[in-house]
Amino acid sequence: MSGRPRTTSFAEGSKSVRKTFDNQPPKPPLGGVKISSKDGSKVTTVVATPGQGPDRPQEVSYADMKLIGNGSFGVVYQAKLCDTGELIAIKKVLQDKRFKNRELQIMRRLEHCNIVKLKYFFYSSGEKKDEVYLNLVLEYIPETVYKVARHYSKDEQTIPISFIKLYMYQLFRSLAYIHSLGICHRDIKPQNLLLDPKTGVLKLCDFGSAKHLVRGEPNVSYICSRYYRAPELIFGATDYTTKIDVWSAGCVVAELLLGQPIFPGDSGVDQLVEIIKVLGTPTREQIREMNPNYTEFKFPQIKSHPWAKVFRACTPPDAISLVSRLLEYTPGARLSPLQACVHSFFDELREPTARLPNGRPLPPLFNFTEYELGIQPSLNEFLKPRSAAQSEPAAASSAPDHDAPGEAASGGATADAS
Repeated sequence: MSGRPRTTSFAEGSKSVRKTFDNQPPKPPLGGVKISSKDGSKVTTVVATPGQGPDRPQEVSYADMKLIGNGSFGVVYQAKLCDTGELIAIKKVLQDKRFKNRELQIMRRLEHCNIVKLKYFFYSSGEKKDEVYLNLVLEYIPETVYKVARHYSKDEQTIPISFIKLYMYQLFRSLAYIHSLGICHRDIKPQNLLLDPKTGVLKLCDFGSAKHLVRGEPNVSYICSRYYRAPELIFGATDYTTKIDVWSAGCVVAELLLGQPIFPGDSGVDQLVEIIKVLGTPTREQIREMNPNYTEFKFPQIKSHPWAKVFRACTPPDAISLVSRLLEYTPGARLSPLQACVHSFFDELREPTARLPNGRPLPPLFNFTEYELGIQPSLNEFLKPRSAAQSEPAAASSAPDHDAPGEAASGGATADAS
């Protein structure tokens, strides 16, 4: 990388970059990025490293790049790989050169059918001196659960129950996988659940807040988007577990059933008030389970609201049952993700005749790897229906280098103990 002339970032399309099209052959800037023009369209070639496997950099070319999202984290572009025509998403974030990027470290460990795939990553220079950006090249998935839910809510409807089952089952399967590695996503919400409407496949994305949790090591409590924050986070816990993701997932299930967030608080305190309206005032023991260091117990005594009255009368009882087992004050009382997968709410998916509403086959739901079947072996007989066992043989383990379930090692040096 040294010795190459520095240019502005390829992504911004600045004047200095555009000049290379008009006056001279393009020169590769920091990060091995080359830009060339072909048939009037921009083709970008980068030296990128594959997301999984050995670090063997290779040239990757893409075109038709356009901005599709931005936020405090950085920007996201859509582009098309030149060699295959496959659409990709490029997430570009400013890299602190003093530390490893935690999102990159985590994503390189993950390989699961319900988690967005990191295809490549590369670095590029920025406008300012010594500014370096990390670019994550991800598979592109067109929709999100959030967008689909909004589509229905505009017509004063909720997502059909069959879709809720299909989407949430895949969410819990993805959570079972990352939790078995000790990884907590810490930002489960509808916006981070990607959907392919044609196939019905759901993939968990955005691991920018994710962390490998180690017992005894502190974590920041102000994490997770407000409507989906577990109560232990509101109580200021720093030794929380992956069960905060289970709470968030429970909030998503409830939201899809209701057509609106179940706990729409305007602040941390207001969020807790919304939770208490439904679950009632937590007991001293429940508060201790959420955060042993919390000493304030001045809460009005409110009785819990019957779950059946929280939802519409037409809501299936097994859906209400599932939500009630996910949204528990005591983290240890919440279902594990695989326990959620075997809940009766999802039994319809295990029927031999189950199909998408358009008549197409369901996406693969029971192609568990050997690794997945080792997470909670006592549940295996309930995970795979007999028909699936006959038609979908167990896939080879997708985690040959992973630690045994529940015994994951640390993911390397990162910026802090957040």
